[in-house]
Amino acid sequence: MTGNLVFLVIVFISFFGMARFFKTCNAPPWHALIPFFNFYRLSQLLKKPWWWALITLVPGVNLIMWGVYGFNTARAINKTSTLQLLLASLLPPIFFISLIGDKKIEFVGLDKYHPEPSKFIKEWVDPIVFATVAASIIRTFFIEAFTIPTSSLEKTLMVGDFLFVNKLAYGPRIPQTVIAFPFSHHTLIGTDNIPAYVNWVKLPYMRIPIGGKVERNEIVVFNYPDGDTVIQNMQDISYYQVVRIIAALMKNEDEKAGKKTEDQNYYHKMAWEYVHQPNNINPLNEKPFGKIVARPVDKREHYVKRCVAIAGDTLEIKDGVIYINQKEQPTPEHAQFKYFVTTKGAMFGERMEMNGKIVLSNFKLLDELDIYIGEGDLVQTKHDTCIYLLTMPKQTVKKLEGMEGIIKIQRKIEPKGQRDMTVFPHHEKFPWNNDNFGPLIIPYKGMTIKMDSNNYILYRTILTTYDDFGKTHQVEMKNGKVYYDEQPIETYTFKQDYYWMMGDNRHNSADSRSWGFVPFDHVVGEPFFIWMSVKYADNNPVSGKSIIGSFFKNSREGKFRWERFLCYVGHNGLVSLKIPILSLIFGIWAYNKWKKRKSTKQKKNK
Repeated sequence: MTGNLVFLVIVFISFFGMARFFKTCNAPPWHALIPFFNFYRLSQLLKKPWWWALITLVPGVNLIMWGVYGFNTARAINKTSTLQLLLASLLPPIFFISLIGDKKIEFVGLDKYHPEPSKFIKEWVDPIVFATVAASIIRTFFIEAFTIPTSSLEKTLMVGDFLFVNKLAYGPRIPQTVIAFPFSHHTLIGTDNIPAYVNWVKLPYMRIPIGGKVERNEIVVFNYPDGDTVIQNMQDISYYQVVRIIAALMKNEDEKAGKKTEDQNYYHKMAWEYVHQPNNINPLNEKPFGKIVARPVDKREHYVKRCVAIAGDTLEIKDGVIYINQKEQPTPEHAQFKYFVTTKGAMFGERMEMNGKIVLSNFKLLDELDIYIGEGDLVQTKHDTCIYLLTMPKQTVKKLEGMEGIIKIQRKIEPKGQRDMTVFPHHEKFPWNNDNFGPLIIPYKGMTIKMDSNNYILYRTILTTYDDFGKTHQVEMKNGKVYYDEQPIETYTFKQDYYWMMGDNRHNSADSRSWGFVPFDHVVGEPFFIWMSVKYADNNPVSGKSIIGSFFKNSREGKFRWERFLCYVGHNGLVSLKIPILSLIFGIWAYNKWKKRKSTKQKKNK
């Protein structure tokens, strides 16, 4: 809040510097004190397009345009030294403030720059600036490019899919962090921990209401809810999960030492204090924790999952089957599960370590079956048989059933009542796991619940972190009562809708079963078009290795998944658009060729 006020004060003061420029141009100085109108008038004085002023209304992009205005204003008053132009372009508020007491301002205009005498500015600066502005607007409000990094939706959306996300699907959000580096998300490109934004100037959550609602079974891109806090030296795992793991390790140490163990809250507090010491060693990667960083909603990691339950639904998972409002839901066609596969001999190879993870050594067979080498394990060897744990869809299971050397295939199901500490809500009172979970009510806007000991556990994070659109609250239970910002409450009414997101790779997906609900203000958009898909050598070390050679190979043998190129992502699978897109490209090329020949022929006739 303080940062916002300081920024607004600087902006307001800079308008007085703009008023000094207006006076020099014989324009009414008070025009400079009216937000937005001042930039419209500045466009007129500089003889620039009026729609430049419209761009100043777009958060993030408006800062680039402010620099453009500053650059042109500096040239119009003949302040053209390198230092002056850099100040005007990079710190335009400070530049305009510097004009307040300047008595030597003389308006010379920009006519001397038409045509632009500087080849560098004409051919490079102007095109790059406005290409950046246009691309930033498109990326913010319409379409953004993504890459699928994990196998949580395998084989529906696959690791190595390059796709576009439609931000109009649920209404584009107004950026909350208005000062950010173009084309970066939360971290500067090429760095591991340098923020690409400043956190002290923020807008409240706003969404343009032109999209639809999130529906069941839609694939959705959203900001990772658990990503509100991040360990800078270990960003690929939830901060909250790290605290829980360390708390469990501390409890185990006390048990081994024969000490009296305390309750869960005691170890959680001890773990929290340990994690927040930057020089303490993280037992999960043997490195110092470093800084613990808070991120605003729009700068949290992007995740993509399938929405299996919407606001108001009651969700339950029984033996791996999802039930919504007590009705069994169909399993996605390409859903993957873990299976115990008993074989004659070491059919899939031995366990080995590669790039820091355990993999199976028979790369060739796994590659042929399109099973990622890191999603298999050898769990038992007895006499001349082996038992493997493999992640695969039902189509691959059918292939295996007909192969020589396969003795038995049995799907892995975690039994009911066997608590998994990594599964929401991470409390011994709810012994849930990935295959047997719930029932759980998904909150909707306006829904009121009784705040008892159970609901406190299930919905506490919503009350503390999510529900008030970025504002945090203190929620705790004392003497059997729930206190909200130190005031006792008996009921609570939710302020926004929530969703339950899960991956189709049901046993290898960090999803809502790990961290809980996804608020609507975290929803980004819907993937709609895959333009390219490649395999990575980390997962497919045989077919995913060669690039040049893969141009002459099919999808099974080579790196490129040709059948996934230029495909629309529908709710029932991919729809190839190769023929219409390639036909359109050929048509444009042929038309331009014909037009060029016609123009050449007309010139010859003349």
